[in-house]
Parts: sequence; structure tokens; C-alpha cells
Amino acid sequence: MRGLPNVGLAVERVLATAQNGLEVLRMGGLDTGTEPAPFQIAETTSMYRLRRYFPRDLADGPQVILIPPMMVSANVYDVTPDKGAVSVLHRNGIDCWVVDFGSPDKEVGGMARTLADHIVAIDEVIELVREATGKPVHLGGYSQGGMFAYQAAAYRRSKDIASVITFGSPVDVLAALPLGLPATIVAPGAQLLADNVFNRIAVPGWLARTGFQLLDPVKAAKSRIDFLLQLHDRDALLPREDQRRFLEADGWVAWSGPAVAELLRQFVAHNRMVSGGFIIRDRTVTLAEITSPVLAFVGEADDIGQPIAVRGIVRAAPRADVYESILPTGHFGLVVGSTAGARTWPTTAEWIRWRDGAGDQPAAVVPMAENSDEAVGHSGVSLSSRMTHGLGAVAETGATAGREAIELVNSVRRTSEAVVRESVRTLPRLVRLGQIQPGTRISLGKLMNENAKKAGAEELFLFEDRVLSHTEVNTRIDNVVAGLIDCGVRPGEHVGVLMATRPSALVAIAALSRLGAVCVLLGPNDELPEMIHRGGCSVVMVDPVHVDQIRGLADRVLLLGGGSRDQPQAYGDGIVDMELIDPDAVEIPSWYRPDPGLAADLAFVLFTRVDAHLERWPVTNHRWAMSAFGAASAARLSDNDTVYCLTPLHHAAGLLTTLGATVAGGARIALSSEISAERFASEVYRYGITVVSYTWTMMEDVLDADDLSIGKHNPIRLFMGSGMPRGLWKRVLERFPTANVLEFFATADGSAILANVTGTKVGAMGRPLPETNRVRVAAYDVDAEQYDVDGRGFVREAAVDEVGVLLAQTRQRYEMGGMVLRDVFSRGDRWESSGHLFRRDSDGDFWFLGNVAGIIKSSDGPVYQEPIIAALTEIPVVGRAALYGHGEPGRTLAVAVIAPRGDASPPTVSALRIALAGLPLAERPHLIWFVDEIPISRSYRPLVAEFRRQGLPTPGPRVWYRDENGRYRKYTKTAAAELSWAAPAPMPRGSAQA
Repeated sequence: MRGLPNVGLAVERVLATAQNGLEVLRMGGLDTGTEPAPFQIAETTSMYRLRRYFPRDLADGPQVILIPPMMVSANVYDVTPDKGAVSVLHRNGIDCWVVDFGSPDKEVGGMARTLADHIVAIDEVIELVREATGKPVHLGGYSQGGMFAYQAAAYRRSKDIASVITFGSPVDVLAALPLGLPATIVAPGAQLLADNVFNRIAVPGWLARTGFQLLDPVKAAKSRIDFLLQLHDRDALLPREDQRRFLEADGWVAWSGPAVAELLRQFVAHNRMVSGGFIIRDRTVTLAEITSPVLAFVGEADDIGQPIAVRGIVRAAPRADVYESILPTGHFGLVVGSTAGARTWPTTAEWIRWRDGAGDQPAAVVPMAENSDEAVGHSGVSLSSRMTHGLGAVAETGATAGREAIELVNSVRRTSEAVVRESVRTLPRLVRLGQIQPGTRISLGKLMNENAKKAGAEELFLFEDRVLSHTEVNTRIDNVVAGLIDCGVRPGEHVGVLMATRPSALVAIAALSRLGAVCVLLGPNDELPEMIHRGGCSVVMVDPVHVDQIRGLADRVLLLGGGSRDQPQAYGDGIVDMELIDPDAVEIPSWYRPDPGLAADLAFVLFTRVDAHLERWPVTNHRWAMSAFGAASAARLSDNDTVYCLTPLHHAAGLLTTLGATVAGGARIALSSEISAERFASEVYRYGITVVSYTWTMMEDVLDADDLSIGKHNPIRLFMGSGMPRGLWKRVLERFPTANVLEFFATADGSAILANVTGTKVGAMGRPLPETNRVRVAAYDVDAEQYDVDGRGFVREAAVDEVGVLLAQTRQRYEMGGMVLRDVFSRGDRWESSGHLFRRDSDGDFWFLGNVAGIIKSSDGPVYQEPIIAALTEIPVVGRAALYGHGEPGRTLAVAVIAPRGDASPPTVSALRIALAGLPLAERPHLIWFVDEIPISRSYRPLVAEFRRQGLPTPGPRVWYRDENGRYRKYTKTAAAELSWAAPAPMPRGSAQA
């Protein structure tokens, strides 16, 4: 009817407001779907990490180093993907480096940093970039970062500096103070604070944010009100959401007290940016020593880096050609937002090209005029600019203030529906897991039986264009159980399984579970006899592929799979062909009870290699269920998913996460007879694969194949597994941009299960899965090979980023997979040692460093395997990497072995240095050896046994050694003699040397 208000539209806006508001409350902001620009850590020190952006698409052009203020995150140069500094400059052919000082309160010794430490760090960065590129650098900085740029340029006397570019960076600080404060009060006040306050305390990040907002309270208030009034319009908010989150929360870091005190003392109280004479490491420095050209961006409405204060550089650096570019914006708008994207950064690119002789002078750049004496004491921000920037904003905000009061209901409804949907799928699994007691019946066979009852006609197995339903698979399991009974297998008996990842293997494992026997997963390798012995197996189930390998190793061999056969003795005596057993003719004994397994019962035995030793890991039904339900929840598996099960079942990831999660999630299981790019692409489309399982380097050959004919429009949403090297992980994400990688870490017995659910930290193991065992990192003394204890005698928990041993709490007394320690952190507690080294970062994410037995004890200290392997695999030409030690403990040499991607050439020395720059010098390998190929195990794990037997590599053009400065140089015969390392063993034919 005409004349009636659009009630539906109003209600929809209310609900949209509520939905978006709840997302902000839950997640800290709206999900924009944007990704930060890619970068590589080119160097790491205690003061900084040097980022080099777009490492896979380096521009062979000018080099620019960008410096953030002390209180602002280095991400200020990449807040928005299309308008951020690094993206715009990269599109203009400029190679961007960003100095990341981190957050001092989260860095070792960070809160003791001085202002001089920052200047010296920038000096080092300039040297590094100059050495790496052979070109002079353009040095840029925002706000206080620009002050650092001036100071570093003066400290270096402009050596190797093509130009200095600053954005809202005050020089004559006392000439125009924020809020119009008089210099006569501020100068002595700054001295007082420096001498009596900031020499004792620091400035936390939240206080830095608050102080910044108080300098422009009108704009801060307008921004928040605008955000609230537009909560119903997600499309209107998303373009500025990254910027809002940066300003409101993510963009602020702490100031160290000594640095703040020095800033106040030297550059506010004494205004030495203008007068000169500021001290850097016992050296007097003045901006008058700057001779390189200077471009200063000036914000017309900037109340922090006020125009008069910014223009002080003309007076302070008389030997430099100083230019300016004036923009109609405030302080933050100089570097972030639409004005920055449209004017600041394009003008910066034009300036750089001009100074390098590759372009004309930008139209927006003019020579800077010196401040007049009359101007000093005034901000330089005109009244009209303030009115436009302030009062106009208030009027704009008030105009729409009354229209948004009733827009909450729809959001509540939508959010509630989403929560309910996720809860319906996830919560029952977690609730069930939390209710498991030692006497609870739970097992793989039981879960598959439950799924068959719920979805009997639905597909379960997809293999070689064949489809088996839940009912068909369940019937097949029961038939195999009958065959096992006919062969004399009883509940509790240990039965080995040596089979390829095919439907018959999954059926065999499930049948043993349904019978109540213990399944011992065997790997087809040279350690098979030891596995059979240590697994207590007198009976082994095999498929036709492995039957010859098992001959003579077991008392009884049960052959399963491969289709029907008519010759009972075709495989020789001692081998029973179960395909010839008629299950209907088997008399089922009265003791048989399907799926008798209790949570406390031993269900599986796995084997894993710890350094050079084979370890046996028992897995209870409870441990398996923890992995299965937890992984299913982390992967958000449902019956809508099809999981490509490529993982070997004798690997912990195959049994605990891939198979377990798929069964617990009710998803379909697709299996393949081989792993190749052609088959992968074909079966992904054919089966509608949504989740791909992997182990270690499994995806490498698929990813690098020329015939991987799979487009960007494919059904894959997730890669799920464990052990993927960091470099390969990034390549997977590049090749499949719409998919994520869910990396698991599970001890072989399932006592500790971690997962990187978000995928935001590539290479991290993430956090414990819900309802799995609690984990902690125990401080560990590597030299003494024992736990570090506190004053009370309890084991000390490792601090943030401290290396230690991962312990898993044993919540139930029957869990005894590994070494169980008591009274560890407190009286009466029980913790199981994983034997693996981890560190936990400030966000609570765990990072794997290797196992305790694999620590390389060099004369410089311990060297950890995984960080080195992760770093080396990020080199574009490197496909695989491995590490081994050579020599006696305490003097062991760490030798890294790398193999190429395809037929790539060896990496350059610069590439090696950059790749390992994120590691402390003492934790880098002593030797790096480029070989033609690194062999892999059947689970696709790189093997180093052959290289370890060879000892040290022979000096040659494809071997590099680490010098005393952490740089890598060619390992020649002369170098080997000077280093006095042990002579290498003879190298067999076909090894790595060219």
C-alpha cells in the first residue's frame, strides 16, 4: 500500500547492524578478505627484522627503505592492499624494504632500547640493502620514522643515500607543537618527564593509541560515530575497515622508556634536530651533514607533524636540496587512505624516478621555502583547513545520527543462525569427546558402524571410478572380521597391516578395530623386521603388492584385496588368501561382540623415527578419538566434503588426522592409485575433492609439474596434513589462492595434537585442538640434557619464544604412550614428554624446532633442524632441504643439504644469506650443500642417512660455508684447510657434486 513505511527494509537494516556489530565484537572487526602484501625477512637482529616486499617479483629498479615510527607497527606501509605504500611503489617498479622494529615489550631487551639504537640499526640496514642490490637507497619514514631517516642520513653523511623522503616528520619541534602548546612550557616539561618518568617506565601500545587520538579528538569521534551509523551497510564499511582496525587496535606498539626519554631530552627539550649536536653512540651528529636531496610531504591539516615544524628541515639541512609536496589531509592520511594511495605514493614513485634520472620532476613537488621568523610559533595549519577537517566533520556526522536506532534484529538473527549451524556440526563431536571415560566404548569400527546406520546409502569410498556406500563398506568390514575369526585372530591380538592406501587397507584396519584386535601399522621399508618384532605381531595382513616383502617375517600372513582369486596356493605356504574365505560359512563364536573397544584399550601401534632410532608409539582408542574429533572440527568437515586421502596410513597424520577426521566428520573418502599431477587434476574434478590430505613434501611434484592442468575454479578449499615445508606451503597457497592449509602436528601416540587452524602464520604448528590434551613447553637445558627447574624444584615453564620440550597432560591414568612424568609443574600433575622441541610465541602459537635427539650441539651452541629447513625451502630455486650433524657433540657441524626445484641452478650466496637472515648467526648451518636430489621416504619425508654416512661434502662450487659474520662463501679446498674441519669421506658415484 502507498504511504506506508518500508518496514521490511528497516528491519533488515536493524538486523544487518546487529550482525556486523556482533562480528566486530567477536572478531575485532569485519572480515575484509584482504591479504597483506608478501614479504621476506632479509635480516634479523635483536633490534629489527628487515622486510623485503614481493620477494617473488623483485623489481629491478630503485631501492627504497621505509621506516615506521617507534609507536606504530611496520604494517603502516601496508594497511590496504590497493593503496598501501609497498603495493603502489611496487607497481611503479620500486623495490621496497621496510624496517620492522617489532613491539619492544615483546622483544628480548626491547624495553631497554635507546633512540641511538634505532639510528644505528637503520645505518646497518642501509649497508645490507646496498650490499644486496649494489644500488644507493632512498630512505623514507613516516612521522618519527622520518625523523629517524634524517638522523640516519646525517649519521652516515648521506653515504649511499640517493634521497630522503619524509611524511609529516617534524624537525623544528618547538616551532609548532601539537594542540598549540607553548614551547616555554613544553620544553622544561619534556626534560622533567625524561629525567623522572620515562627513565623508569615505558609507554604501552594502548596509551600511544590514545595519545594519538587525543591530538585530534574530533576526527577520532567522527570516525567512531560514522562506523556505528554505517554498521548496516557492510559494503560501505569494508573499503575503510583495514584502516579503521589499524588505527583502533592493530597499529600500535609500545615505546621503550629510554628511547622516549632520549627523544624528549634531545629533540623536544633541546630541539637538536635544528640546532644539531645530538648524540649517537658517543658521536655528535647534525642534520647539516645531510647532502642528499630531501622530499618532505606536508599535511595541510596535520596537527602532529605541523607544516611549520616539518619545514624546519630547510634550516636544519642547508647543504641539501629540499622539496615539499603539500596534501590536503591530516597526519595519518599522509600515508594511509585514499589521499595517500592517489597522491602520496604515486608522487613518491615519481620523485624516486626523477632523482634516479629516469623521469621528470613531479608536478606536485616544489622547492621548500624556509619558515619566516614570524611563522615560528604558529602551526602552519590554516583556519580554513581546521574548519574543513573538524567542524565540517561534526556537521556531517550529526546529519544522519537519528536514522540508525532500530537496525539490530537482523544481525542477531543471522549471527545466531550461523552459530547454530556451526554448533550443530561441531559441538556434538566435542561434547562426545569430553564425555569419554576409560570405560566408554569408542573405536574406529564403532564410528564407521554408526555412520552406516545414519547414512547407509550415501557414498563413502571413491576409488578408480568406483563408488562404495557406507552400507557396502560396513558389510565388507563384517566379512573381513569373519575371515579374521576363521584365521584364528582374537580380540587383543597384535596384527600387523602392510598395505597401500586403498579401500582394502581401510577395511582391514576397521575390521581389526571391530574385532577388538590391535592394529600395528607397518611401513614398507628396511625396518620392517624390527617393526614386526617390536609390534609383537605373529600375524600380518598384506595386499598383493607387498606379499613378497613380508615372506619369512611373520608366522602367518593374511592376504586381502586385489579382487577374487581361484588358486588357494598361488602365493605359497603360510599365506592365507582371505578373499577365498566364504564369510557366510564361518561359524561366529559366542565370545564375539562387535566393536568391543573401550577408550582405555590399546587400538593401534605406530612407529616413528627419532633421529637414527625407531620408536614404538601405542595409541589408545581415546587418543585416536581425540585426534579424529578434534581434526574434524578444525577442518570443519561434514558430509558435504570429499577428502582426497593420499596420506600413507602407517604415518601418524594418515591414521590420526586424515582417516580419523574423515570418519568423524562423515565425509566421503577418495583414494588414488598414484600421486601424479595428471591424476591429481583429473580426480580433483572428477570426485569433487574439497579437502586434500598430505604429508611432508607430497605436494611438491604435483605442484611443480608442467602438466598440472587445474584452473583457479576448482572445488579444493583445504589442504590438510602435517610436515609441509614452509616454502612449499606458500607455493600451495599461491597455486590455490582460494584454499587454505591446515597443518597438524601430532605425536605418534596422539598425546599432543596441534593445528594451525587460521593459517595466518605459515610454518607454525598452531595451538592444541579443542578437547585434546593440554600442552605446555617445559624449559630445557640443552647442554645438560635435562629440564630446567625453578627455586621450588618444579620444572620451569618456558617463557615466550624460549625453546623447550613439549609436554602433554595425561588426563586419564591409562594413557601411557610415552614417558609419563609426575610432579612436573605442580604437585600431583602428570605430563607425557613428546621428545620434541617447541617455542611458543606471544600469541600462544607453537613453533616446531625438531626433536631433542636431533639437536646439533655445535661449538657455537645448539642448532635446530626445522627453522633451517623452513628457511631454505623458501628460496625459489630450492625444492627440498634437510639437515644433519657431523662430528662429536660440542663440536658438531650442521650441514644443510638442498636440492633444486626441477632443473634450477644453485642459489646465489645472497639468496642463502637472505633466506637464513631470520635466524641467529649461531643457529645457521655451518655448511650448505647443493645436491642433485634428496631421497624421500614412502611418506615423502626427506632422508639424510646417505649424506650423513658420507660425512662432510667435498669442497667444490656447490658447497658454501658460514663465515664468522654469518655470511656464506664458497667452500674451497683453501677454506676447508683454514677451517681445519675433518676430511670428508669418499663420495659414492652419483652423489651431489657436479
